[in-house]
Amino acid sequence: MNIVILIHSMHSGGAERVTANLTNEWAKRGWQVTVITLAPRSMDFYELRSDISRIALDLATESPSVLKALFSNLHRIIAIRRELRRLSPDIVLAMMIDSSILGILAGMRLGIPVIGTEHTYPPMNPTKLIWDRIRRWTYPHAARVVMLTSEGLSWLNDKIPNVRGAVIPNPVPYPLAVFEPKLLVESLVTMDRKLLLAVGRMVESKQFDRLIEVFSMHVDLHQDWDLVILGDGPERQALKSQVQALGLETRIHLPGQAGNMGDWYQRADLYVMSSRYEGFPNTLTEAMAHGCAAVSYDCDTGPRDIIRHGVDGLLVSPVGDVPALAEALHQLMQDDEVRQRMRQRAIEVRERYSLKAILTLWDKLFNEAVPNLITKKT
Repeated sequence: MNIVILIHSMHSGGAERVTANLTNEWAKRGWQVTVITLAPRSMDFYELRSDISRIALDLATESPSVLKALFSNLHRIIAIRRELRRLSPDIVLAMMIDSSILGILAGMRLGIPVIGTEHTYPPMNPTKLIWDRIRRWTYPHAARVVMLTSEGLSWLNDKIPNVRGAVIPNPVPYPLAVFEPKLLVESLVTMDRKLLLAVGRMVESKQFDRLIEVFSMHVDLHQDWDLVILGDGPERQALKSQVQALGLETRIHLPGQAGNMGDWYQRADLYVMSSRYEGFPNTLTEAMAHGCAAVSYDCDTGPRDIIRHGVDGLLVSPVGDVPALAEALHQLMQDDEVRQRMRQRAIEVRERYSLKAILTLWDKLFNEAVPNLITKKT
């Protein structure tokens, strides 16, 4: 089996983590795996096995004008097409909308099936009009387009006639691989403190500013708890300023990225997700796989598929409601017994979204797109 995975970069992020997990497992099978990125290798965060071929096209520059963007994307399509001709893969898997569109266009008339994927819920993360129109034209030419949830598939079938869609959620690997940089939990949170943990790219949609506001409402009531938000992004400095303005630098920590996420999940007493929208949040499944009870806004999409309300966590609505999130967190932060009971049930996510189960879905999809592909090539 010869498979090419096309993705913008292997920088830190949910789709990138999924790409690393899947490709490493496929390489273990003895498949010929190639990962192609538009971005340079200097941006790589996740590690790939040494037997995975890695091609960085270094074509991820920003375009100052529409004309320049058109030229740049044409250049990217030509470069991707050149690599596909050279590699002659059995199938191409493109991760996220931009790569999916470019991959489908690059693969046209080469006789190579291209599978596109979406890693957010499109109505909550609308693209520019031109990309939306190109998506509507290109997706019906894909062998399949994979969505993360049934809600995503419903949107796809409704908005893009003749598309061949499928649902495959993200897997939750357990235990997690360890990357650099490693950040010791004890360097921020001592063993006598309880840890409320959040993880994600520091962008507006994660609503970490609201999470900080929520935690500030609890600092006196729950004096033995600290909040740590792991991740990086354009909002990080603004969030640091918010913490400083509240005078909570000793209770709220924003240390950046950590490659030893398993240590942090294992140490956390409670996990919280404050996002305005998601696709299928990897950090939520990873935290629960490590035995974290979870509190999350009931946003579109993913949390309601993962958290069983009242069993292994709490879903909060409406999305963005600060008092509602504050009440849910208070409910679990004050009740060690309930939180412990939910922790014990949370680990069931390991089986529900295991790598083995998700890889079986991918095998089935590959064989649907190209009959008997797996049995012929493995």
